[in-house]
Amino acid sequence: MLPSSTVENYLKAIYQGQSALASGVRLVPMGQVASALGVTPGTATTMVKALAESGLAEYEPYSGVRLSPAGERLAGLVLRRHRLVELFLVQVMGMKWDEVHEDAEQLEHVVSDRLIERIDEMLGHPTQDPHGDPIPGPDGAMAQRHFDSLLTCPIGTPLKVTRIADQDPAFLRFIETNDLKPGQPVDVEDRDAAADAVVVRGKDQRRITIGARAASKLLVEPR
Repeated sequence: MLPSSTVENYLKAIYQGQSALASGVRLVPMGQVASALGVTPGTATTMVKALAESGLAEYEPYSGVRLSPAGERLAGLVLRRHRLVELFLVQVMGMKWDEVHEDAEQLEHVVSDRLIERIDEMLGHPTQDPHGDPIPGPDGAMAQRHFDSLLTCPIGTPLKVTRIADQDPAFLRFIETNDLKPGQPVDVEDRDAAADAVVVRGKDQRRITIGARAASKLLVEPR
């Protein structure tokens, strides 16, 4: 099977689904794949079966799907192109970090390997895109690191934002407005389960209250 844009989108969606699986869970549910790609479950199943026949995935009826090593490598290369393009658009073209995702979605399928490697060299071989997502290497391999979110990190510990796990432009604007971009200092003061909210101290000791859903998308590490 040739890696068309449709195939690449499926590989990427499954790869990202795998990354979010709970410990001990192997397969990404087909409904999740279909939802991520905006297609019907039947359409997703047909494509996943084709991926399995091509040796790019393992499909178990009524259970889900997982990429093969070959599928993971191709998915990693798609993510490499996407994330390097995002960083290029921000750092070189001067675009805002909340407006580059859709352009990168289109460009990731058409830029040549030679251009991507030139962009990588020009940017100094970066390891993260503007949102803190890791950039896979030239072989498609990506370092796996675990980060706590603002829902799971220790309370009262000096932290810094490492990654924003949501590409929605409105959410990214909210993050920027509140000085919570990757690299910014933050610590959790309190979690209010009844209010479904988290109180944090951000840049310049600014006190911010955010919802639990938003807090789950801000990944942090000790500073």
